[in-house]
Amino acid sequence: MFAAYAAELGLPDPLDGLRLGELPAPRPRPGWSRVTVRAASLNHHDLWSLRGVGLSADRLPMILGTDAAGVDEDGNEVVVHPVVGLTGHGLAPGEARSILTEKYQGTFAEQVTVPTGNLVPKPPGLSFAEAACLPTAWLTAYRMLFTQARVRPGGSVLVQGSGGGVATAAIALARAAGLRVYATGRDPRRRARALALGATDALEPGAPLPHPVDAVLETVGAATWSHSIRSLRRGGTLVLSGATSGDRPGTTELTRIASHELSVVGSTVATVDELRALLAFLTTTRTRPTLDRTLPLTQAPQGFTRMTEGTHFGKIVFTL
Repeated sequence: MFAAYAAELGLPDPLDGLRLGELPAPRPRPGWSRVTVRAASLNHHDLWSLRGVGLSADRLPMILGTDAAGVDEDGNEVVVHPVVGLTGHGLAPGEARSILTEKYQGTFAEQVTVPTGNLVPKPPGLSFAEAACLPTAWLTAYRMLFTQARVRPGGSVLVQGSGGGVATAAIALARAAGLRVYATGRDPRRRARALALGATDALEPGAPLPHPVDAVLETVGAATWSHSIRSLRRGGTLVLSGATSGDRPGTTELTRIASHELSVVGSTVATVDELRALLAFLTTTRTRPTLDRTLPLTQAPQGFTRMTEGTHFGKIVFTL
């Protein structure tokens, strides 16, 4: 079957390790289902995999891609949850949970196999391309907002870095939930697009907010850490799910965290139940993912290059 996969890791240009070509189709296994992939979305996780983060050379070739929507063996349209073993499904005794592309082959292929419990029905109102955006970036944003930050309608939130998949998802979800949403971004065009998504205001990084917010969603890390802490109201919550600019800020703001009784909460993988809740939320509110562009899987290197350059806004989707 045709696939986009990692053949080499840790090269000076990580994209040189990306290959397109034929690989064996996945074999049936008890308790797992095979999905014919219709669309799969690109995440920064795929770039980190090519750099050798979370993926070792002894597991090559590894098909990349954590997110997909497609059709299962019974003809059902489904969305794939990418975490194997989050609820115990699909694991051998003593096996730790993992995300697709770390141990099990990913979704940038004509077919993928996952534990049957990882399949969630795709709502008919979502296209395959839209549904493929959800399992990592959108689900991460959903968990950060509603599970970890526990924001409520009428509250306020700051989203750091307005162009990435998690950030654009967070803006759209927060707006649909009746929140005041502030976003930051270096690029004026990205700030304008954040406003178009429904942000109350879009500011340059580090700019003071009109007022302190209830929660900050932090995926940038060191570059925005101090601004995030200082943007919170007393008793507010910072939710951290990534650190693309580094994980060692110049100042940790410990005194402010203590004096303002702030909460700092980590957020990682979301559950299958949260994916179902996200799909129901999108159906009810008619919120839809922002697609930067849709490319055939044969043009995957173009999508990887665009993400590496940081010129995208929203999700990059590969179709089959």
